[in-house]
Order: sequence, then C-alpha cells, then structure tokens
Amino acid sequence: MSNSLTPPPSGDVFHHFISTPLDTLLAEHQADNPEDKVLALFHRCVAAVPAYRRFLAARGVNPAEITSFQAFRELPLMGKADYMQAYPLPERCLGGSLRGADRVAVSSGSTGHPTFWPRSVSHELDVAVRFEQVFCDSFRAGERSTLAVVCFALGNWVGGLYTTSCCWHLARKGYPLMVATPGNNKAEIFRVVREMAPHFEQTVLLGYPPFIKDVIDAGAAEGIDWASYSPKLVFAGEVFSEEWRSLMGQRTGSMSPCQDSASLYGTADGGVLGNETPLSIAIRRWLADHPDAARALFGESRLPTLVQYDPASRFFELHEGTLVVSGENSVPLVRYHIADKGGVVSYEDMWNFLSGHGVPSLGELGLNRDFQLRNLPFVYVFGRADFTVSYYGANIYPENVTVGLEQPEIMAWVTGKFVLETRDTEDGDKYLHIVVELLPGIEPDETMAPVIAASIRTQLLRLNSEFANYTPAERQLPRITLRVFADAEYFPAGVKHRYTRR
Repeated sequence: MSNSLTPPPSGDVFHHFISTPLDTLLAEHQADNPEDKVLALFHRCVAAVPAYRRFLAARGVNPAEITSFQAFRELPLMGKADYMQAYPLPERCLGGSLRGADRVAVSSGSTGHPTFWPRSVSHELDVAVRFEQVFCDSFRAGERSTLAVVCFALGNWVGGLYTTSCCWHLARKGYPLMVATPGNNKAEIFRVVREMAPHFEQTVLLGYPPFIKDVIDAGAAEGIDWASYSPKLVFAGEVFSEEWRSLMGQRTGSMSPCQDSASLYGTADGGVLGNETPLSIAIRRWLADHPDAARALFGESRLPTLVQYDPASRFFELHEGTLVVSGENSVPLVRYHIADKGGVVSYEDMWNFLSGHGVPSLGELGLNRDFQLRNLPFVYVFGRADFTVSYYGANIYPENVTVGLEQPEIMAWVTGKFVLETRDTEDGDKYLHIVVELLPGIEPDETMAPVIAASIRTQLLRLNSEFANYTPAERQLPRITLRVFADAEYFPAGVKHRYTRR
C-alpha cells in the first residue's frame, strides 16, 4: 500500500483502469484491508492537507497518537459547517492547492449556500468502477452495443457531467457504448432515442426517478415504443418503492426487474458511494413483500435504498444512526458526516439474516444460480432529513404513502407527488390529509379520491405497524385533496418538492 502524499500520476491510474477487467479491479480492492487503508488515508491527510491539520489541532487531537483503527474511530467527525465551510478550499485539498484537480462540481445543499467540490480524473476513475458494475453485471454492456442517454441536468451540478464522464471512461475501456447528453430536455431526449436507439441493442436512460418516469410516460404518449429499444434505467437522488420499479418495468417492457435497472447512492462531496446490484435489488424486492422482516433488518417500516459498496473505495461508519464516510478525493473525506439516516450490513450478516428468515439461496430470491455474486457489504439509506409526520403517536413516512399511490389504476391519474400533513377538524380531532398531484390533462373526478384514500390506507396498514396499532380504525382513512398538475400552492414548477408539511 502506498503512503505517498499525492495520488499516482493520472496516466498510470487511467491505464490501469482501462486495461484491468472489473473482476480483477474488485479482487485487488478486496486484497486490501479497508481499516488499514483508511488509517493510511488519515496519515496522508495529516501530512498533506493544511485544513485537516488545523481542524485536528483546534480539537486537541495529536495525530501521532492515531496508530490503530480503534484510535481512528475516536477522531472527530468533519461536516460541512465546521470543516468544508470553515477553511479555504485550497487548504482542504491534497497538497494545499487546487493544482491536482482538473474539474469541479457545485452543490447548494439545504441552505442554498454553494459548496465547491474539485476532483481529478484519478478520483473519478475510482467512482467509474461503480458504473462499470452496473453496466457489466446488470446490463451486460460488454456483450451488447449500448446507447447511454444522460438525462441528468448538465452544468455545474454533479449528476450530469459526472455521469457522462464515467460513461466515457467505460467506452474508452472497450465497452461498445455511445454516450448521448441531452440532459433534462425531454424534446432532445426523444430526438436522440428516435434517431439513435434503433442502431443499438439496448438503450440506458440515466436520471432522477421522477424525471425518468416523466420521460417514459411522455415518450409513450408521443409514440415511442420503449420496449423495442430494450431499455435499461439508472437512477440516483431519491428513494423509490419496488412497486414503482415494477411499474417502470411494465411501461418499458422489462421482464427482469433485478437486471434492468439500478440506483446509485451518490453525493456531490463523495461521488458515487455505492450501487444497487441484482442481488441487492432481489433482496429489497423480497423485503418489500415481507415487511416484518424489513422492520427487523432496518428498524423501520419504510424501505430504504439498499446498495452494495466497496469499503476500499468508500469506508462507512455509523454515528447515532447516521452515516459517516471516508474516502480519497481532491478534498479527502476523513470521517465525514454526510448525515444520511441509514446503516451498514456485512455480506455475511445479510446472508445470515436471509437464511434465518427462510431464504437459503439465490433461487429463493428469483436470481439464477449462475449469477455473478459480488462479496461486498451493504449500506442502506433512508434519506437526509426527517420528513415524518406524527399521527396518533405513529410516525408516517412518505415512502409508505408512495406505495399506495403506485398501484396501476391510480398511476394512470397521478404524477406520484403529494404533500402529507395532519390537520384538525372544527372539533379539534386530528386527521391525516394528503394533497395529490394529478397528471397533465387529468381533471379531478369525485370517484378518484375514495380509491386513492383506500389504497393508501391499505399500504399504511401493511407496511407501518405503528399506524396499524396506534391509529383508531375510524381515523385510518386519509382525506384526499386532488390538485391539477403544477398547482402553484402545493406543486409549484421549478421548486424542489417537499412531501410533508407540519
């Protein structure tokens, strides 16, 4: 293991990436002890990152005393406010300079204050392995000519250009892959698909889940026969239900839900931290059908995103039920508190859990026995903020409501957006109120609300044991208000949607 203060020359790293098969790359990483590797990262940062030395000194930490992984775990957490926004950007970079980076992304965060994240191709190639896992293991893109259509917004935001660059790296590696970059412009996406997709064996759409759904629905309305292009889907940015994945599969003609889509767990500060695999999807789909087992594993009734990750690339720890990550970057992360609620499950512990709940083999999960397993741990992510609504002492999660809206009949009416809140009657009794956005061109009809309310109640009772046990039966049926598409009060265009109000 190298203890040099700067990354290897990018040309050497790039040559290694494009000349080394995925199996070998992952095997090389598994040969490393991730605890030793993250401890070595700490010492490189002490030597080469001025801001980190100041950060430790201000907290009375003597770096010379951090000689074991146990000592590493006692280091203070770094965060956006007390580290990223407290020290000048060059001082947070390896070598105390921006000279080692050649690209930058910007995130605004919840406060709107922009944070800049420089990186180099060396660090980007590490993330490209996550894309390679998806394209190779799930989509078999090494064997099939593939059109990748990047539907993330292009510009300073991390999603579009980062995704594009990683896909270009795969093409350079030899995958028969063409990358198109219409961004989040539906007209341009449709033009690319109509002109280019017929020349490829499969087409991959990469974007945020609600936007990809909009693309698929609007494209079908304009006569695009998605199934004829063997579409595959890559998502990032939001948790979605397995009912929603099944719905997308129905609308694209997918027959293999575990192989035809994948979600990435990514952040602007850390890049892609993990990715869904056919195994993690199969497990999640089984858990969606067994909510008691899901509660036993995750501790909550809602279903988080479940991905596998490479601890030699991104090292996860837990702090009070939230995730902490360490990893190499132009701005290195050492015990960085990303504050996403979630947890970590080892590969062995996951199989022990499944076998203890009557799932002894891949066949029980619906996967072929010759499927390529990756011996990588799992991380699950509920999301950054607490968007729960308390109702009769039960925590109601937006994810529970989402499943109720994602039934086939209802999805013909609604976009999937809603606002969840509690209200009081004139007599002071609480009731659960849900405002639901209708699809463009759909007008409210008095027959819709009762069907939607009943579906949401059914799923809340199935998925949320607190709701089922705490809420009086006569208070379990939510009241539904239907609003037209892009309603200015609840669903204004161009504004990041919030699913709850208090």
